[in-house]
Amino acid sequence: MSMAPATPAEMSEAGAPPPQAGAATAPRQRLADAPTLITVRNLKMHFPVTEGALFPRLVGQVKAVDGISFAIRKGETLGLVGESGCGKTTTGRCILRLEHATGGEILFDGKNLIDLDRKSMNALRRKIQVIFQDPYSSLNPRMKIGDIIAEPMLVHGTEPDKAARDARVMELLRLCGLDPRFADRFPHEMSGGQRQRVGIARALSVRPEFIICDEAISALDVSIQAQIINLLEDLREQFGLTYLFIAHDLSVVRHLCHRVAVMYLGKIVEMADCDELYGNPLHPYTQALLAAVPIPDPEIEKTRAHHIVKGEVPSPINPPSGCVFHPRCPSAVAECSKSVPEFREVKPGHFVACSVI
Repeated sequence: MSMAPATPAEMSEAGAPPPQAGAATAPRQRLADAPTLITVRNLKMHFPVTEGALFPRLVGQVKAVDGISFAIRKGETLGLVGESGCGKTTTGRCILRLEHATGGEILFDGKNLIDLDRKSMNALRRKIQVIFQDPYSSLNPRMKIGDIIAEPMLVHGTEPDKAARDARVMELLRLCGLDPRFADRFPHEMSGGQRQRVGIARALSVRPEFIICDEAISALDVSIQAQIINLLEDLREQFGLTYLFIAHDLSVVRHLCHRVAVMYLGKIVEMADCDELYGNPLHPYTQALLAAVPIPDPEIEKTRAHHIVKGEVPSPINPPSGCVFHPRCPSAVAECSKSVPEFREVKPGHFVACSVI
């Protein structure tokens, strides 16, 4: 999908049409043959819980991420979804090395990011960038937009010449649908959608291969969300980017992602091709998440089945034994509380962790 130059109407971000279902689906055959860019194996991130101010003692652990595995091919977008607190943002932070994982492996271009020293990791950071959730707090309010976009180029030395750096800033602003004159503005002079476009431009400035989108559109209005989704899709096609798209809104993930992984309490409970997951959800938690997405047809909405999940999410400090979802699962049997279900492939490309399937 090619992207036309932004018009004044687009600059104001008013009246953007919502993305069409399936419009963001890239050819599956091309992705199936693509090499793997990043592999996560048995990733764990446990935070210590202590008591006592003077002599703190360890009383437990928060198992934010508890042994998850997935791989992402070059050019692919993997959606990572789940309720707040399930560990999806922590997963992204571990990949970025903003958190040092407790265990497991994160292989990027064959290198285990967990084992890299600071110098080696800094050299690799140019290839891995992030778009944050809040487009205002992620931008320095004292810096002009042009300087914000140019800063990563200075840090990584990709454009040492100022004239080339300025030209690159202008190019990125145009690519992201912003007037090049915005380079002289400050973040508070822009709307939320425009600030998020600046965040995208900053992430692109050092020509990365892999971008983590951490709830990148959740703070925006619905009409603006559609524009940002279309922009991310265009950039992926144009530059061959690979995304990990972290979100809690399944209706948004469907339009951008090739595959979806569903997280619950630190574990991935289901992962499949996007069309397969939405058409044939197997795990009770995935079914409940999809049932919570409203259908814009009152007659269908009144008659369709709803999978109600009762109770609250258990504490990650003291997770349930066996399947972590069993206390809230409407299909749970006695075995679910005793053994951790295997994350297995039930059909080609469709993985699920459930003992009753």
